[in-house]
Amino acid sequence: MGRPRKFDEREVLATARRVFNETGFHGTSVDDLSRATGLSKGSLYGAFGDKDALFQRIFDDYCTSAGQDAAARVEGPDDEALNRLHAWLRVPDGHRGSLGCLLAKATAELAWENEAIAARSRTTYEILLDSCRRLVEQAQRAGHVDPAADAEALGGLVVTTHRGIEALAKAGVDPATLNRIADAAIDSIALRVRV
Repeated sequence: MGRPRKFDEREVLATARRVFNETGFHGTSVDDLSRATGLSKGSLYGAFGDKDALFQRIFDDYCTSAGQDAAARVEGPDDEALNRLHAWLRVPDGHRGSLGCLLAKATAELAWENEAIAARSRTTYEILLDSCRRLVEQAQRAGHVDPAADAEALGGLVVTTHRGIEALAKAGVDPATLNRIADAAIDSIALRVRV
């Protein structure tokens, strides 16, 4: 019978996620993970498998959360859908950059060489695209977006704008500029000024 674990798994996963997010998959060694989490290599391997398995676990958890958050945005009245899209794009006041999105980073670094990462990324982006399409359709029903417009393309425009805003934020572009971009993106698809 194995000994019980003497660490908080959620805390270890959060720490490992931060390390992977800071230095990327290839830039992170098992020694880096061991130092950051305080666990020996043997404990890391015993609990999570090799570095690839640990990253896959973290990435899958991240993608699951991103998909759930996107699906939750669809919930609500049609006449508030455009405002929910807008809120997703805006950067919080006082935002000073961040580690950025693990989905975007892992896709850029690993999707070309790792089919599992590519497939998980694709599935997650499809959820984001579908949620934004549905929000645009809600806004169309509410009369806030041209009902003849291509909801799928407009939803894709919102997802693409979100990814771009996130990249600019990571580069240190100030929140006021980012929020003007968010405002312009939503205003460009709206029939009338948001309320």
